Amino acid sequence: MRPGPILVIQTAFLGDVVLTTPLLSRLAARFGPVDVVTTPAAAELLETHPAVRRVIPYDKRGTDSGLGGFHRLADQLAGARYAGVFIPHRSWRSAALAACAHIPERIGFDDSPAAVLYTTRVARPRGGHESDRILALAEGADRSEPAPAVRLTLTDTDRAAADAWLKERKITGPFLAVAPGSIWGTKRWPGYAELVARTTQPVVVLGSAADRGLADEVAAAGAGRAHSAAGALSLRVSAAIIARFR
Repeated sequence: MRPGPILVIQTAFLGDVVLTTPLLSRLAARFGPVDVVTTPAAAELLETHPAVRRVIPYDKRGTDSGLGGFHRLADQLAGARYAGVFIPHRSWRSAALAACAHIPERIGFDDSPAAVLYTTRVARPRGGHESDRILALAEGADRSEPAPAVRLTLTDTDRAAADAWLKERKITGPFLAVAPGSIWGTKRWPGYAELVARTTQPVVVLGSAADRGLADEVAAAGAGRAHSAAGALSLRVSAAIIARFR
């Protein structure tokens, strides 16, 4: 690959973005910190990561929707003169974005429906954790090296905000945390309220603003021991809460 900055395009769901962090770390070790195109929701998860030089939000369903937003971003990326782009998401839009940005090296998985637009097609491993399968895109890396960890980088401000939120609710000892929401109905386990009702420790219910109704229902089962943080905390502050639970 010729000298120049490296781009990663990952505009899938939040969990997919988090599972892409080992790939970012491996690429940064080889090429230096990388730029990442991701969704506005996921941008804050990556903007503090040491493997990331710059986060480029792409609001593909909002302000950047349609061909106008697509071409504006493609022109912006073309101006950065990236040497290569890694595309873990099996998306025609991501592949077309890289091609329209005239990035000479475009690396993606061979099972993607958009693989015809890649210059290098990598076989997706059939086994292992999804983060390890995504990491396979880093062709040329020594597979004998330990895989980088899935990680987020929290700031002192994030931790202080989490501590303040817990202190306001007099949660000073061990506590449990649950996250009952999902955009997929099939991933919403219906037993959280019953589980919270059976606990004896304080409970924090995490989620987005869209999860408030469900989170309030689950928290109400805690008889004063459970507190909903749904929609009240940023993603990184929520992660700081998660880092503190029992």
